[in-house]
Amino acid sequence: MDLLTEPAEFVFAGNEVWRIALLIIIIALSLFLGRILKFFLHRLKPKLEAMQKNLLAVSAEAASLSVTFLFFAIGLRVGISFLNIPEGFHSLLFTTLELLIVLAFGHFAYRQVDVLDAWIKSFAKEDTANIDQMLIPIVGKSIRVAVVILIILQAAQTLSDQPITSILAGIGIGGLALGLAAQDTIRNFFGSLMIFADKPFNVGELINLDNKLGVIIEVGVRTTKIRTLDGHMLTVPNGNLANMTIHNIGKRQFIRRVFDVTITYDTPHAKVDQAVQILKEILEDHEGMNPDMPPRVFFDELNADSLNLKCFYWYHPPDYWLYMQFTEWVNREIFRRFNEEGIDFAFPTQTIHLAGDSKRPLNIGLEKNPNSAGGPDSTT
Repeated sequence: MDLLTEPAEFVFAGNEVWRIALLIIIIALSLFLGRILKFFLHRLKPKLEAMQKNLLAVSAEAASLSVTFLFFAIGLRVGISFLNIPEGFHSLLFTTLELLIVLAFGHFAYRQVDVLDAWIKSFAKEDTANIDQMLIPIVGKSIRVAVVILIILQAAQTLSDQPITSILAGIGIGGLALGLAAQDTIRNFFGSLMIFADKPFNVGELINLDNKLGVIIEVGVRTTKIRTLDGHMLTVPNGNLANMTIHNIGKRQFIRRVFDVTITYDTPHAKVDQAVQILKEILEDHEGMNPDMPPRVFFDELNADSLNLKCFYWYHPPDYWLYMQFTEWVNREIFRRFNEEGIDFAFPTQTIHLAGDSKRPLNIGLEKNPNSAGGPDSTT
């Protein structure tokens, strides 16, 4: 035996120890740097918020959620390059590593969409915050979907080693078939965009939709949810809703009431004038009155069974329950004042006049009929 023979170097899968050790060191170092940077970004966020740099604070927080994965993917790619990879596994391994890097950068970009959400939210007005709060998540979701699609396209290009134009051509054929099958979904999506652009209502407002009163609960990408006044949840596709006539009761500036007060035909003329004056006094300078919209009272109709007094008033602000309380007070006052003055309310009646009624005598004259057979002295 030759005592001077050097001991054989340990080799694993065709790689020396130092190559394997370097791979482990690089991966460990990348994970360590990723954790350190994540800790630093967490500590940086409150400092940026204190400096009123909110967008940078959101970006730092979003980056902290993906930086460790990103450093690991890069470190693994660098470390693998020091190994001797068998020819049969070289293409598969490096394709897998490229795919991992694509996913890592895609995850980083996906998280950074939070910055765009915060930026759009900063432009939301307080008076329209409800609808804007619905719009912001939809914009964020749409951008995230776009990022995911780009990641899938890049991953497909990495796996297939085909140009992106060929991949898009193949997707276009499938997309056409999918689009034809999902026409309603696409129509509802564009309907939601029209709703967010026009803002015909806000969440929480009361609307009248096809004679159905309800409160807007949620505006989604495909449908809008409305809670009707009888407690039912009404789900309306946005494609249909965008083409419907919507009465936004929540945006009205006042509540108008138009009602009739009917009195009997045998009411004396002076009492009719008094009834009109009583109604004007009740509504004069009433609660919730806008000086530019004073109440109105008119003796407007001679109905078949009554004399009609028409009343108008406008209540501000449009608080429905306060309006109902005031309406009850008006009705009570009309009832009380008319009873005190002896003014009778009319209701559908039929009056039969009888002969011999001294208050309503029947004057049926006996007229001569010169053409009758009895001659000129005959009567009918």
